[in-house]
Amino acid sequence: MSAAAIDSSAHLASSPAPSTPALQRYSLGLLRLGFGWALFWSGIDKIFGLGFATTPEQSVLAGVSPTKGFLLYGLADDAPAAALLKPLAGNPVADALFVLATAGAGLALMLGIGTRVAAIGGGVLMLNLWFASLPLEYNPFLDQHLFYALAALSVLAFDSGRYLGLGTAWRNLPLVRGNRWLI
Repeated sequence: MSAAAIDSSAHLASSPAPSTPALQRYSLGLLRLGFGWALFWSGIDKIFGLGFATTPEQSVLAGVSPTKGFLLYGLADDAPAAALLKPLAGNPVADALFVLATAGAGLALMLGIGTRVAAIGGGVLMLNLWFASLPLEYNPFLDQHLFYALAALSVLAFDSGRYLGLGTAWRNLPLVRGNRWLI
């Protein structure tokens, strides 16, 4: 091996990684914001009954379970997920996790803070909703829940909290520097 080749390889090992292109940064940030808004809106509509998917009379504030209607009446008895999910209908823990995974994870994703936990929680929720929707009405396999789960995976894999949000400031907080899982 020549001295020039060794010198060149040493230079490559010490040079910084190329910066992320602007379009990629904005795309990842917008993907995170869109996924966060979809979750957040679903959660606050269920909590407050804003009249879109949930009427005020059917809201959490009116004392209605956010999981009961779908799991008891929206999930067919012969659906693959029925035996597993129907017993969770109206369960206070399932209700709390649903609201936390929608409104809480959505808010965290929109802000760009705690994106690892929020993306995992939101992604797991979307996979559960996809599973609960089987068999799908218009497609044998793919629906919006899988796209949202892929968005969650992208948010997680590419650390998109750094783009178009508070993620950079968040990761510099002493608590987060000492607990990297909070990124």
